[in-house]
Amino acid sequence: MSNAGHVRGLSRNQISIIIGVVCALPMAWLFWAAVHDLLGANPAEALIRQSGIWTLRFVCVVLAVTPLRVMMGWTALAQWRRQLGLTVFIYALLHFLSYAWLDMGFEIEDIAKDIVKRPFIWMGFSAFALMSLLAITSFNRAIRWLSAKRWRRLHQCIYVIAGLALLHFLWMRAGKNNFAEVALYAVIISALLLWRVYRHFKKNLN
Repeated sequence: MSNAGHVRGLSRNQISIIIGVVCALPMAWLFWAAVHDLLGANPAEALIRQSGIWTLRFVCVVLAVTPLRVMMGWTALAQWRRQLGLTVFIYALLHFLSYAWLDMGFEIEDIAKDIVKRPFIWMGFSAFALMSLLAITSFNRAIRWLSAKRWRRLHQCIYVIAGLALLHFLWMRAGKNNFAEVALYAVIISALLLWRVYRHFKKNLN
């Protein structure tokens, strides 16, 4: 992968299309499975759960961009970080809409009460609200409006989002005493964040 953004003869646009198709595959499968009644005895719960898990997975992918770019020398990866970030938002939106529609029937008052009453939903909604803010400000016009420095600070909220999403997942699985998958994502996210802390202190020491 080179700075010019070409991989084995593929242009930047072609790579963006490939990334978009790959990122859309889980969502396409979820819709196909829902239509063909392949989501089990409780399809609504399965759709909510799977869309949430895929959101968390793509959060891990976004957090992995910078370590891979630095350690592997894949500098062109930075060109698709925005696309991957928008993918996180799209899956988070699907997760929220699945909950709001299939679980709450789009009853706004009931949704608001549920968010306030249940801490794990409050954490998930907070993460979604921050993701929405990052999605809205992910375009070049927002960078010019905010200034590059403020924009970078704002988009560091991805670290807060990762923590909230992980706590949301942990709290949800705690009711079923199922922590194995939570532990896996906790290790991945912790490693990706600790790498940043290590790099920050190493840079300051040098």
